[in-house]
Amino acid sequence: MRIGLLTEGGHPYVSGDAGLWCDRLVRGLAQHEFELYALGRTEHQGSQGSQGSQGGQDRVALPPQVTRVRTAPSWTAEDDRVVYGRRARRRFAECYGELVGALCEGPGAEAAREMSAPQADRFANALYGLADLARDEGGLVGALRSEQAVRALERACRAPGALRTAREVRVADLLTVTAHLEHALRPLSLDWYEDDALGAVDLCHATSGGPAALPGLLARHFCGVPLVVTEYGVRLRNHYLGGGSGEGAVPGGPAGGCAGAGGSAGGRAGAGDGGGVEAGSRGDAGTGVGPGAVGGARGAVGRGAVVGPAASAAAVTPAVRALLAAFHGRLAAEVYRQAARITPGNAHARRWQERCGADRAKIRTVHPGMDAAPFAEVGEGPDTADPGTLVWVGRIEPAKDLVSLLHAFAEVRKEEPGTRLRVIGAPAGPEGEAYLGHCRVLAAQLFPDEADGLHSVGDNPVSFEEIGGPEVPTPADAYGAGAVTVLSSVVEGFPTGLVEAMFCGRATVSTDVGAVVEVIGGTGLVVPPRNPRALAEACVALLRDPERRARLGAAARARALELFTVEQNVAAFHGIYLEVVSQCPVRRVVLDESGEPLPFAVPAEAHVAGRWTGLSSRFVTRRGPGWAAGPPVRGMTPGPSIAASEGAAR
Repeated sequence: MRIGLLTEGGHPYVSGDAGLWCDRLVRGLAQHEFELYALGRTEHQGSQGSQGSQGGQDRVALPPQVTRVRTAPSWTAEDDRVVYGRRARRRFAECYGELVGALCEGPGAEAAREMSAPQADRFANALYGLADLARDEGGLVGALRSEQAVRALERACRAPGALRTAREVRVADLLTVTAHLEHALRPLSLDWYEDDALGAVDLCHATSGGPAALPGLLARHFCGVPLVVTEYGVRLRNHYLGGGSGEGAVPGGPAGGCAGAGGSAGGRAGAGDGGGVEAGSRGDAGTGVGPGAVGGARGAVGRGAVVGPAASAAAVTPAVRALLAAFHGRLAAEVYRQAARITPGNAHARRWQERCGADRAKIRTVHPGMDAAPFAEVGEGPDTADPGTLVWVGRIEPAKDLVSLLHAFAEVRKEEPGTRLRVIGAPAGPEGEAYLGHCRVLAAQLFPDEADGLHSVGDNPVSFEEIGGPEVPTPADAYGAGAVTVLSSVVEGFPTGLVEAMFCGRATVSTDVGAVVEVIGGTGLVVPPRNPRALAEACVALLRDPERRARLGAAARARALELFTVEQNVAAFHGIYLEVVSQCPVRRVVLDESGEPLPFAVPAEAHVAGRWTGLSSRFVTRRGPGWAAGPPVRGMTPGPSIAASEGAAR
C-alpha cells in the first residue's frame, strides 16, 4: 500500500528519538511505499524545497521505499498575494467568524469530551469551509493576517454568551490569538491535497496530533483518505503544561514542552514530530505580531514579525490562554473524531485522548519501539557493576527533581555509608545549566569531601558526568556502572531512560509519574514523587539484597524485550495499516482519455507496491467521478401536480 507519513519538525530532517522512530517504521515496512510530508520548523528545513534536496545538513538517508518527500515551512509563511473578491471576502468572514465563534462559546477545551454536537459541528464546518476557500482562491495567509480576521475575533469575544475570560480580551490579546491561529492554520493553504499528492495514498499517518494532523484531516475531507494518528506525547497536554505559552501556543514564545514524554539517556532530546518518544522543549520561530500592529485598536497582524519577549509566560493573559486552549481542544476533538485509528504510546496518553473526546473503539495502544541491540552486551553479560553505586541517567532539568534525589541519597548514606551516586546526563538548555549548578552546590553542602586518611585527597560521593567521556562512553556503560538505576522525576510521559535500564537488566527505583507503572509492571520498585524518605528506603532495600536485584533485573529485561522493541512497534503498525485499509478503503474512480470511468480499473493488486495502472489513466479520488463533480442538487418540495401523480401511482 501507499502511505502518506505526516511529520512536523522531525523526520526526515531532524535527528533524535522523535525522528528515529519514524525512520525505523519506514525501514521496517519495506513492502509498502511511503510518501513523506513534513512541516518544517526551522529556516534550514524550509529551505530544502518541496521535494527535499539531497544535500540537506539534517537530512537522514532515506530507504528506497520512500518515493517522495515534500516539505512546507511552518516557521514562517510568505504572503500568498491572493486578492479576494467581494464574494470570497464574504465567505472568509462567514467561515472565520464561525471558527472563532466556536472558540468563544461554551465551556472550552477543558470539557472537550462533553462538548455538544452542535459546537463540534460548528468548529468542523468552519474549518473545512476555510479549507475549501483556500483551495478555490489559492491560499489563506493574507486573509488570516488581515484586519478582517482581527475584527471577527473581537466580535466573537464580545458576543452574548461568550466565555467570561474571552470578554476580557484586550487589543494585544486579539493580535496574539490571531497570530497563533494564522500560524496553526497554515496547512490549509498547502497544495498537498490533489490527486497526485495525498489524494493518491491509501492512508495518512500523522505522527502527532494538533496542527500537524491538519493535512490528514484535509486529505480525508477532500479525498476520503483514512487517517491514523499517533501520539506519544499528547499535544494538548503539552499546551496545558506550558501554561499556554509553550510549543503549540504562542508563536515566537518560549519553549514549553514541559517533559512531554519522558527523558532519554544522556540528554538525547527528542526534537520534532510532537509525537516522538520524547516531546522535548522547543521554541517556535513563527509569525507573530508586527510592531506597528498594536498602534490602532484594530491593527492587523504583522507579516513576518515575531511576538518575541512580549509573549513570555508572564505576558500570556487568561483570555489568550482560554482562547488557545479552546482552539487546541476543538481541533483535538475533531482529529480524534475523524481518525480511523488512534495509537497512543501508553495508557497515560490514552487517558488524555479519551478525556479529549477520542472513541475507545478506535484506540490501539502501541508502545514506542527502541533498539535493544546497544544494550545487549550489558544486559546479557556478567554483572560487573559496583554493588554500592546508584546511577541516575537522563536530561538534567527541574522536572527530574534531582534535589529530592540528593536528599534521598543523604538518607541512604546514613544506612549504607559506602554508597556512591553517579548523576550522568547533560543539562537541557540554560534552565538546565542553572539547575545543574544548583545541584552541584547542594551536593557539596550535603556531602563534604571525604578522605580515607590525613594524607589523602578528599572525594565527594556524588559525581556529575556526561555520556561520551572516557569513563562513560555509551549509554549502556552508564547503566552498567551501577547496581541500581534511579528515576526521581515529578513529570514524565514515556520514560525512555527507564526502558534502557530495563534492557540492561538493571533493578530500578522510580517515582510514580506518567507511564512509569505501566512500563515497570512489577519489575522494579515504585515510590511517590517528591518523597525523599520513600526513595531512600527503596534504594537501601535493593542495595542490601543482591539476589532480589538480580531477579528484578532479569524480569525487567524480559519485559522490555517483549513490549518495547522496534520489531513489536513495526508489527503493530503493520497490522493497523492492513486493518484500516480493509475497513476504510479509498473509493477511487479511474477515467480514460475521454473522461469516462473505467469499470474494474482498480484491481486488488493495486494495493501491492508497484504501478498497476497505465500512465494514460488518471485517478479521481473525490467521492465521485469527474463528470459528477458539480454543485450538489438541492432537494425541492414537490408541487401539486407532482404530488397528485405520485398519489395516483400508489
